[in-house]
Amino acid sequence: MLNDRSSILSFLETRRSGRPRELVGPGPSTEEMERILTIAARAPDHGKLTPWKFITVSENQRGVLAELLLNALVEDNPAATPAHRDKEVNFAHYPGQLVVLISAPVPDHKIPVWEQELSCGAAGMSLLLGAHALGFVAGWVTGWRAYSEPVRQAFCGPGERIAGFIFIGHPAREVEERERPELSSIWKRWKPSA
Repeated sequence: MLNDRSSILSFLETRRSGRPRELVGPGPSTEEMERILTIAARAPDHGKLTPWKFITVSENQRGVLAELLLNALVEDNPAATPAHRDKEVNFAHYPGQLVVLISAPVPDHKIPVWEQELSCGAAGMSLLLGAHALGFVAGWVTGWRAYSEPVRQAFCGPGERIAGFIFIGHPAREVEERERPELSSIWKRWKPSA
């Protein structure tokens, strides 16, 4: 099978993250979501451990998610203001599809946990690319919620943690290009010491 390299390069060069709060619906259909997750599951996975999971939160579950976040917020920030609480309710109801990416490393395995966590990150990136390929925009966020123990327990099993909340929808406005690092600041040629 031959790849049209110019199209692939253009595709990779045009992927942008969208701010979840600026997305609009609808999100992917069930069939589109299955395709996106199938693409995401093709991530590099040393040892074939599948050290990640995808949990989708449907539209009719968003109220329950808002309650979870509000209860967790009280524990995380007892001085939370009404504006903080409103932000959590809004977060829970962002339009589009919500996927909670879970890092689920296999403990006590010859494949180091670090490599398994890298695989989870690769699965997340592949998910973003799959969404982009189907004409959607996705935004991957963490924030205090990803590190909250009550939120973690609602989504994760023992030894697992939240790698991010990924919202998939359409942009309400054109997605802006953000500043990227100068290549010279992140790339150097190795010079072995003599």
